[in-house]
Amino acid sequence: MKIGFIGLGNMGGHMARNLATAGHTVTGFDVAGVMVEGVARAASSAEAASSADVIITMLPNGEILRAVAAEVIPAMQPDACFIDCSTVDVDSARAVAADWPLSVDAPVSGGIGGADAGTLTFMAGGPVAAFKIAEPLFGIMGQKAVHCGDSGAGQAAKICNNMILGATMIVTCEAFALADKLGLDRQKMFDVASTSSGYSWSMNAYCPAPGIGPQSPADNDYKPGFAAELMLKDLRLSQQAAEAVGAATPLGEHATQEYAKFVEHEDGAGKDFSAMLPRLSKMPRG
Repeated sequence: MKIGFIGLGNMGGHMARNLATAGHTVTGFDVAGVMVEGVARAASSAEAASSADVIITMLPNGEILRAVAAEVIPAMQPDACFIDCSTVDVDSARAVAADWPLSVDAPVSGGIGGADAGTLTFMAGGPVAAFKIAEPLFGIMGQKAVHCGDSGAGQAAKICNNMILGATMIVTCEAFALADKLGLDRQKMFDVASTSSGYSWSMNAYCPAPGIGPQSPADNDYKPGFAAELMLKDLRLSQQAAEAVGAATPLGEHATQEYAKFVEHEDGAGKDFSAMLPRLSKMPRG
């Protein structure tokens, strides 16, 4: 299959490489001029898409997605499929789908490590016909793909999931910070919470306390697996969506405020989102 891949950054570069390694002909474009092993380099996004059976995008935000789609869609083959793996607002996903019906919005979960290892999870929205075209490619780039519904449903699933993750990580870090002040050993705290009602992905798979549980960014000085600024982006998307439909999300709103303080007014930029633990450990009450 001929694939045009637009956006070869920390995630997209690994995804494009995995597709090329699997035997697909991949032509890529990135505004930073990134080169990826096994991926031919196009001079523009339109050139990457012009002869492709499938176009995949991995872009920073909805505004850029709309701009790239406006360049790419006129150059696409009539029966080509457009797959956007960016995390963007639901309205942008639906706007692209309105311009090209054979499209899938398919944001991912799994971070840079998952993109490298080909173990991402894809949350997909769009027509069944488009999902069936995309599904074999999801199987190369990831380990699971869920068809969530019509166009925009993939983005809706992603922002709801990450709202849970953001709020859960904050309260997990709060629990460790409180345990410290109460004189409770962190390992004992983990042994209890990870096997009882405190069980969560943030606790069990991505523990924010160094040296506790499976290997995580906490064991690497909080260098990002999933950066705090990306969590802030996703939380803001959740609150934008909540406001649009009149949904009450008080904990999601509070998590957004806390990550905004951490990233924009403290030292959180460039750190993993689990670095909330050292932040909270030195923060006074009130």
